[in-house]
Amino acid sequence: MHDSAQCRSNCPINFVLETFGDKWTLLIVRDLLFKEKRTSGEFLNSAEGISTNILAERLRRLEDAGIITSAPAEDRRSTVYSLTQKGKDLLPIMLEMTAWSAKYDAQTNAPANFLEMFRDRKRQLIAGILAKLK
Repeated sequence: MHDSAQCRSNCPINFVLETFGDKWTLLIVRDLLFKEKRTSGEFLNSAEGISTNILAERLRRLEDAGIITSAPAEDRRSTVYSLTQKGKDLLPIMLEMTAWSAKYDAQTNAPANFLEMFRDRKRQLIAGILAKLK
């Protein structure tokens, strides 16, 4: 089990920082939650340009933390990643970060209808995203 026993302290913020550690890890979670990406090749095609060695290490870290699982693809030539319940539980946090960023970043690419739904119908938005992850 991944818990704060392996961390520098039992502080909840420190636990999050030690679990995710850098921007790449949250971007992988973003791609799984919002962009329906499931394979290394799909993650590598993200706009941020993660390198293959960093991607492999972050996927391993997420799997070790119990946030994602992996399984061979149907054709057995690649691996398919999916969020565990622990990973899916990050959805409200990721939505809050998206809304915060949209509020303070004039160049955000968050769609206006997405932000409106987050503001007015958050439960429906969460349910819709989770339904796509099944």
